[in-house]
Amino acid sequence: MFNLTPSAAEQILRAAAAQQEDAEPPGLTSLRVAAKVEDGEIVYGMGFDEEREQDAVIESCGVTLLISPRSQELLAGATLDFVELHPGEFQFIFNNPNDPPQGGGCASRSSGCGGCGGGSTGTSGGCS
Repeated sequence: MFNLTPSAAEQILRAAAAQQEDAEPPGLTSLRVAAKVEDGEIVYGMGFDEEREQDAVIESCGVTLLISPRSQELLAGATLDFVELHPGEFQFIFNNPNDPPQGGGCASRSSGCGGCGGGSTGTSGGCS
């Protein structure tokens, strides 16, 4: 199963609320999380999207997550977190047991979230 930390969920919910305010008609609120293998590494992506047939739909920390069948195996057991990498620099990271070893850790940076960046961290730990 895929998990979110409370800090990641908080940031996603903020971005979804901001998107709703700016959208005409109101925008999408489900977050699609994707993964694929490129050059022996897992590459991640995420953004607000509509549910599609055969998507896994996961409710975690108040966030609706969508994962396509092609990404489900790569994301099994992964956790999305929102952390301060350097003072004042916050970013989403994927902690994924399926990532190949890369010397020095299991956290991989995401490729973006259509407005989910910035903000402050909360406590770590997973939601279910």
